[in-house]
Amino acid sequence: MWTRATSCLTPAGCLLFSIVFCLGCSSDKEKPAPPPPGVTVATVVSRDVPLSRDWVGTTVGNIDAEIRPKVDGFLLTRVYAEGSFVKKGQTMFQLDPRQMQAAVEEAQAKVEQSQALLGQAQIDIKRYTPLVAEKAVSQAELDRATSLERSAKAQIEAAQAQLSNAKLNHAWTSVTSPISGIAGIAKVAIGDLMTTNTIMTTVSALDPIYVDFHVAEQDYLRLARERTAARAAGRNLQLTLGDGSVFPHAGHVIVVNREVDSRTGTIEIRGEFPNPGNLLRPGQYARIRAVTENRRDALLIPQRSVSELQGVYQVGVVDPENKVNIRAIKLGPQFGDMWVVESGLKPGEKVVVDGLQRLRDGMTVAPTPFVDTHANAVKGGE
Repeated sequence: MWTRATSCLTPAGCLLFSIVFCLGCSSDKEKPAPPPPGVTVATVVSRDVPLSRDWVGTTVGNIDAEIRPKVDGFLLTRVYAEGSFVKKGQTMFQLDPRQMQAAVEEAQAKVEQSQALLGQAQIDIKRYTPLVAEKAVSQAELDRATSLERSAKAQIEAAQAQLSNAKLNHAWTSVTSPISGIAGIAKVAIGDLMTTNTIMTTVSALDPIYVDFHVAEQDYLRLARERTAARAAGRNLQLTLGDGSVFPHAGHVIVVNREVDSRTGTIEIRGEFPNPGNLLRPGQYARIRAVTENRRDALLIPQRSVSELQGVYQVGVVDPENKVNIRAIKLGPQFGDMWVVESGLKPGEKVVVDGLQRLRDGMTVAPTPFVDTHANAVKGGE
């Protein structure tokens, strides 16, 4: 029987039997371990860093002059171009001058009338003086002429003052700018009746321009210390505009308000910035950045290396044996694209920058140095 069965095996059957036998043998061998996952690591560096804070503020003209007429009258013309630069003394509006011109002519007539009365009194005095000596005219007549002369002189002075006032009112029918600056859009229309309470427009002096912002009491104390230390360095405020661009001119603090607002715990600060070309306008959004602390021997790691889970910040620390230790740390403020570490790390330790989410504590990894191409990269040798 056996001889017959083995003789019935074809060459193909023998080959299939050999393959099945070999596969069964190979399945009993151990599979090779997968290579350790590759990660990029950065070294914890220690260096002195200037720490900054940001605050939101609003731009303000260094002078915002409300243009009001000094006399009443109907508006005839708007002389200036809205939004243009006007010079000090430049005419902006013209009121109807006819009523003021009539007042000037009336005052001029009163002056001339008073001058005529004075002339008549002086003639009488000149005529009566020798007649009184000859007792041809009574002393009372001479005294009356003398009194009329003094009265006429007083009337002339009053009439001249009235004339000066009338001329001034006439001149004020031309509404001029008290400062040089950018003129706003007119708030009045041709034909409107102007009074001394009417705001016709506003002119703002914008170079330099101010930025008002509020800081917390704690930030103010730190800023005040750094401001004292940085006065010799000059301007130390950076301005970021609404589109995210940084204003090319640095500024400095010029005014600190007298008190802290007890409701908000903040204090108002005013900074001054050069504004050539009047690019900045009042009312713009502004983000102010200033150095509030120069921290010595601060520990820095890339922001990308930190993972946050339920308010706990963690990093993966790679030891000399390339094993990962998941460690909780306490973070401080940001510095460029780096975090300042308050506690949990030591200088020279290596932290995982990419791939922390797929690592477990105690896992072996294959680290490669992290190359930071960011403009704010901090190198350990610096």
